[in-house]
Amino acid sequence: MRISGRALPVAAPVGAAAVTLLVLGGWVTAGAAGRAGPVQVEPGWVLVPAGRSPVATAAFFTVRNPGDVPDELIGASTAVAAQVTLSRHEHRGGGARPAETASLPVPARGALTMDLMSADLVLARPEPLTPGRRVEFRLRFRRSGEVRVAAVAVTPQQLTGLLAAGAAGASRAVGAPAAAGPGGGRVIGVS
Repeated sequence: MRISGRALPVAAPVGAAAVTLLVLGGWVTAGAAGRAGPVQVEPGWVLVPAGRSPVATAAFFTVRNPGDVPDELIGASTAVAAQVTLSRHEHRGGGARPAETASLPVPARGALTMDLMSADLVLARPEPLTPGRRVEFRLRFRRSGEVRVAAVAVTPQQLTGLLAAGAAGASRAVGAPAAAGPGGGRVIGVS
């Protein structure tokens, strides 16, 4: 087939586009486009509630996403609280105010780090906790499914020290052994 002189300037870009579509189609078919990896949850902490009949307390985790696709924390539960909600801290003026949210994003190749100024899990009507107690949680993610993980009950003073030490120092401080989780997710248990 011979291409006329007027069609020649159009043929090269159209051919390049067709080749590009074939290569991208093969890449997507092979599963290489945006692989979702299971999230990894690091050791967590739950604040020891103040008072004899506490209304609420908070739990904090670091969630890493090694995959190419973003994920979202969409729910959580524990046997030590009537209800667990996700909370994001909205910064206005000189302070942060917690606000319930339906999900917390876990960016692709990034992390969701919960702390006193960003996000946390709010435990409604928790049972009494003592420092050092191990508390089991189930975290639900949109893509990674459910991950079971433990948190250690700490006082506010202990939490401040752990957060100041950073995630690596805090992991060593609570002596957290790793265990395999459902769906290949990495779960960190705290002893």
